[in-house]
Amino acid sequence: MAKKKPAKKVRISLVRSVIGSKPNQRKSVKALGLGKIGSSVEHEATPSVLGMVNVVSHLVKVEEID
Repeated sequence: MAKKKPAKKVRISLVRSVIGSKPNQRKSVKALGLGKIGSSVEHEATPSVLGMVNVVSHLVKVEEID
């Protein structure tokens, strides 16, 4: 059996408000686990998470974690 490599992790921080954004963008921010400005979460860099980050890229800051 081949060993699975651990997935890379990313830290996602909300830096702009969701007020005035489209409903699908608000849902993506909520689904990522972000609430208030300045809140941050860590997720594995899966295609689904990166897709949500792409939708709200103008509202968040993304850092790669080792």
